[in-house]
Amino acid sequence: MIDIAQDNDSALLRLMQLVSPALPVGAYAYSQGMEYAVHTAWLRDEETVSKWILGLLQQPLARVDVPVLARLYRAWMSDDDEAVLYWSAYLRACRESRELQEEDSQMGRALARLLRDLNIAGAEPWINHPSSGFALMFSLAAVRWRVPLKAAAQGYLWSWAENQVAAAIKLVPLGQTAGQRILSRVSEAIPAAVSRGLAVHDEQIGFVAQRLAMGSALHEHQYSRLFRS
Repeated sequence: MIDIAQDNDSALLRLMQLVSPALPVGAYAYSQGMEYAVHTAWLRDEETVSKWILGLLQQPLARVDVPVLARLYRAWMSDDDEAVLYWSAYLRACRESRELQEEDSQMGRALARLLRDLNIAGAEPWINHPSSGFALMFSLAAVRWRVPLKAAAQGYLWSWAENQVAAAIKLVPLGQTAGQRILSRVSEAIPAAVSRGLAVHDEQIGFVAQRLAMGSALHEHQYSRLFRS
């Protein structure tokens, strides 16, 4: 799945570090509306969970996250602070609920703190910045660690999908083997989603996922919750 030249071993290992579940950004605490989707029986088995994850991967993530990640990556590459600010704020505005905005901000600030402690230049100002976000800091790390853009985008989608599957295993619940079957489908879909996202023009960025927006917003008031979002 990852498109990195064989002689770029260091970049591959750094990418593995970025997408590892051990990355201390608190991703395990979020379900992105999935908890409400299970509560209301939108998601009830392997098939419905697979369709949910693949649908989000192929639409909003491919049409919003990947193209904005690419623009942030190029802005960091060229030291274009204005573009970094613009696209980080743009992505925050695309998050449809308070929960999704808070999740993105909290994970972004956590990653900014980690990158600062790892002596990554440019991370510290974003620790308390109102437009800080996970894709912003992920792209900064990818640039500083010389991870190619395509590989970084593939890793970003994989990390998101793995967290979604982990949430589904707890919530539906699903077995571990079912989770691996879903991840196998995801791995087949990621290259096309990245290629589609990298080809999106500025004026084409955007997508509304109604059930994601509704699920995350309604989850804010759900009576009993395992996840923060």
